[in-house]
Amino acid sequence: MKTFPCAKINLGLYVTERRPDGYHNLETVFYPIPLRDELEVKQADGDELLIEGIPVAGNVEDNLVMRVVRKLRDEGHPIPPLRIRLRKNIPSGAGLGGGSSDAAYMMAMLNEMFRLGLSTEEMERSVSRLGADCAFFVKSRPVLAHGIGDQFTPISLDLSGWFILLVKPGDFISTREAYQGVHPQQPQHKLAESIQHPVEQWPELVENDFESSVFPLHPTVADIKRQLYDGGALYAAMSGSGSSVFGLFRERPSDTFVDTFAPHFTFVGIL
Repeated sequence: MKTFPCAKINLGLYVTERRPDGYHNLETVFYPIPLRDELEVKQADGDELLIEGIPVAGNVEDNLVMRVVRKLRDEGHPIPPLRIRLRKNIPSGAGLGGGSSDAAYMMAMLNEMFRLGLSTEEMERSVSRLGADCAFFVKSRPVLAHGIGDQFTPISLDLSGWFILLVKPGDFISTREAYQGVHPQQPQHKLAESIQHPVEQWPELVENDFESSVFPLHPTVADIKRQLYDGGALYAAMSGSGSSVFGLFRERPSDTFVDTFAPHFTFVGIL
C-alpha cells in the first residue's frame, strides 16, 4: 500500500506565553499544502526502512514511521514485519511538519491495511504522543492550533486556486535559537478573525513572531521573504520556526522568477 503524506504551512504564529513547564503556548493556523512525501509499505520477512530522496539525519530506527510501528505493536496490535520505503520530498528542519506527517499517514495506512479498527480520534490521540503537531495530519484540514501546538479548532478557510511558492534555504534554525529574542505576548489582532480577511490584507494583520528573532541572525531567510513580495506575492511569511518561507500568488510564478532562488530548495503548487 502507498500513501502520500503532505506538508503544512503556518499562517501566522504568535508566541502568547511561557508556561511553568518551560514550554510556550502558541496560536497559529496549520494549512496543508500539496508538497508530499511518498510512503510505501509491504509485508516482509523482517523490518526494513529504506529512505530515498532528500537526506534525513539520524538513526533509521528513530525515524517516526518506525516509532509508529513499534508503538502500535506495544499497544497489542498485530503488525507483521514490514518493508517500508519512504521517499522524502519535504525538507526537514523547514517548519513544514514532514516527519509528523509521515507518522500520521503511517498510522492511518497501517490501520487500514491490518484492519486495526482505530477511530480517527484514537489515531489522533495515539500519534500526538510522538509530536505536538502529528495529530493535525490525521485529517490534514485547516485548523487553529493553540496550546503548545497540539490543540486544534477547525476553521473555515479555503485557499483553493492560490499558487504557493515555497523556498527552503540551507540555513538550519534550531527551536532554541528561534525562541531567543521572542517576547511572549497576546497578539494585537486575533488570528481567528484576521485569517478571515482577504489574503491581500494579511500583511497588515497576520505575523509570525519567530521572524523577529530569526531574521537578524539569518539574513538569507529575511531576504527570501523580501524577494517574494518584490516578485508579486500578496502574502509572504516564514513557516513555523523556519527556515522555509512561502509566498501566496494569484498567478503562477514564472519559471524565470523561481529560478532566481537557486540553489535553494523550491516548490511551486496550487492550493
